[in-house]
Amino acid sequence: MGVFPDIFTEMAVLLLLAAGVGALCMRLRQPLIVAFIAVGILAGPSVLGWVSANDQIDLLAKFGITLLLFVVGLKLDLHIIRTMGPVALATGLGQVLFTSVIGYLIALALSMTPIAALYVAVALTFSSTIIIVKLLSDKREVDTLHGRIALGFLIVQDLVVVLVMIGLNALGETGETSVAHGALTVLWKGIAFLVVVVLITRYLLPRLLLVLSRSQELLVLFGIAWAVSLAILGDTLGLSKEVGAFVAGVSLASTPYRDALGARLVSLRDFLLLFFFIDLGARLDLGMLGAQLGEALVFSLFVLIGNPLIVMIIMGLLGYRKRTGFLAGLTVAQISEFSLILGALGLSLGHIDAEIMGLITLVGLITICASTYMIIFSYPLYEWLAPWLKIFERQRPHREIELGVEPEGGGAEIILFGLGRYGSGIAQVLRGRGARLLSVDYNPDLVSSEPMGNPVLYGDAEDPEFVASLPLAHVQWVVSTARERQVNQALIHTLRSLGYAGRIAVTVHGPGEVARLEQAGADLVLVPLADAAREAADRILGQVAPVIPG
Repeated sequence: MGVFPDIFTEMAVLLLLAAGVGALCMRLRQPLIVAFIAVGILAGPSVLGWVSANDQIDLLAKFGITLLLFVVGLKLDLHIIRTMGPVALATGLGQVLFTSVIGYLIALALSMTPIAALYVAVALTFSSTIIIVKLLSDKREVDTLHGRIALGFLIVQDLVVVLVMIGLNALGETGETSVAHGALTVLWKGIAFLVVVVLITRYLLPRLLLVLSRSQELLVLFGIAWAVSLAILGDTLGLSKEVGAFVAGVSLASTPYRDALGARLVSLRDFLLLFFFIDLGARLDLGMLGAQLGEALVFSLFVLIGNPLIVMIIMGLLGYRKRTGFLAGLTVAQISEFSLILGALGLSLGHIDAEIMGLITLVGLITICASTYMIIFSYPLYEWLAPWLKIFERQRPHREIELGVEPEGGGAEIILFGLGRYGSGIAQVLRGRGARLLSVDYNPDLVSSEPMGNPVLYGDAEDPEFVASLPLAHVQWVVSTARERQVNQALIHTLRSLGYAGRIAVTVHGPGEVARLEQAGADLVLVPLADAAREAADRILGQVAPVIPG
């Protein structure tokens, strides 16, 4: 009998506690994963001892993991890997390889058994797609070059996770037989599984989904049922529930219903994953965690420093600027929810014990907390470290130079940052009036979509070194259509420190920010909505003025 009179009351209290701790974590700008593990520790036997409904929580946790892998498969965007070319594969696979090898050697040096060292090393290689996408979205960096590269190698990591799970289950099923025999058995079962799913996806699912799509609720219900069914089939074949759920997601990824399914399932996935992290935290022994703090700090420092260095080295060799490599590298400075799931899988297979699982969880807590702040404050951190990062950049970073079209003779008289809807409209009008214009944007797609013959460069207004490389000598205006105040302040500061004598125009969200940017050194502040409203009002009054009574 637990502390509470029934399971419903216990669940209600856990949810209230999770909401409260989650709100505190949001104020501290931390991911909710940290909050939920903390709730598990707080409500677990080590502190309050509130958790007694272990079977129910475990069931909900398994549903959460199944939906997590299903949504990952559902949103698998191979287009990002293709558009990023070799950098996503080289960085993703290279980082996984080097991190796992070096992590394995560190674990052996700390006197771990080979199998425990292998699990810890593999756990260190994976970064959290959920956390990184959320942080990049909040900073509006998903469409930047470093954001796209990061998403590319995170997708590669997700694919590697699935392969590792298959391998671990094969290892777990070998028993007294050889590893090779077990691997071959899982291989043919996996091929048969994929063939069956491909046939169903090709001949049955399109017609079935067409009927089910008439009701959004029924479509979502089928998606969950499909994920759980293939998870069970995958587990029965020895491929694991997670792999079955992932394949279920991939089978629907090419259908027109993927976005509707993904959007509706994300909230349910996050709610059910809450119970996985609570269960994980509740199983941790605080006394054991204290004894493992030294080892956890060693592994955490390796993840926080070593992983970004590995990415920077690879990207530098591929011809990217040190700034791009640094910002992309920060996204791998933590371990992910998949690392914890892999640890739990190893625990269930008997490969590792609770002590190793606690170590992996502690490393996760440390690295997720620290890397979140590293990504949030990535630009100040880069400016501080920039003088020591030159070794990670080739003399000519050709990959980024090739993204743009250099201006031909005569030079530009206006440099325009930002080719979004507002910026591209300004560019079109300026060119129509004969202005010699050089455009700059940090979105590779917008750079490549510029009409032939228009000078355009890939670059970031917040990168002082890139701004310094621009042909500023004869430029009369530098115009920024970015509406983030910190971006414009950084651009103004860089231009003035370089001795730029021309005029600067920047863009803001609303009139309240005009005075601050004028004080920072802007000659002209554009307020798109207010400016458009004023012009529209002038035109309206100009047209109706003759009939307005005096």
